[in-house]
Amino acid sequence: MSHTFKIGILAAAVMAVAPAAQAFEAGDFIVRAGAVQVAPDGSSERINVAGAPAVTANPRVDVDDNTQLGIRGSYMITSNIGIGILAATPFKHNINGAGTLDSAGKLGETKHLPPTITLQYYPMHSSSAFQPYAGVGVNYTTFFEEKTTNTLTSALGAVSTDLELDDSVGVAVEIGMDYMLSENFGLNAAVWWADINTDATITAFDGAGNVLARTDKFEVEIDPMVYMVGFTYKF
Repeated sequence: MSHTFKIGILAAAVMAVAPAAQAFEAGDFIVRAGAVQVAPDGSSERINVAGAPAVTANPRVDVDDNTQLGIRGSYMITSNIGIGILAATPFKHNINGAGTLDSAGKLGETKHLPPTITLQYYPMHSSSAFQPYAGVGVNYTTFFEEKTTNTLTSALGAVSTDLELDDSVGVAVEIGMDYMLSENFGLNAAVWWADINTDATITAFDGAGNVLARTDKFEVEIDPMVYMVGFTYKF
């Protein structure tokens, strides 16, 4: 028996008895960090005052994209089931005119935080370096620091205006994948869709702070696609 053949048999025996490197197992904590883009599929109801269109015949609004740092954590209940939580630095969105306000440009802005919790399923064996997953859960979005522009204030013939956006609760779904480069470190990419709708109210004031007009509450559908690429760390 040749020396080379003996070494080959020994190596095969060692590999047979050595435990496979585990990707994800029950009890693991997984942290993912990277760039997150929120791309709203925005639309709104017509903006009315006392049931009649405000400013123009069909005034509506839209919401633009924004990218921030995202941090996500998962806890593995089993090697195939996990609970995921999405967090991020606050997203900032411009609120632009739409409908017959399409040429008006920026009418306001807001910041929001979209914490999301999902139940995740990982179909691959825990020894696989490639770990796709899918999840479904609940999104809670809170809006803050709402502001309006002089464009909106002037259009309403007011001295100042105020924008209020109600918080939102809705379903969220995700698909993603990790590719583990080592026992603890890997790459990640993921996509979510979240049902985010908010009821908005615009109030116009005169110079003394008296209310000149207040819009009826109108629904703004944001319903964004959310994209993330980054790194994975397991411990």
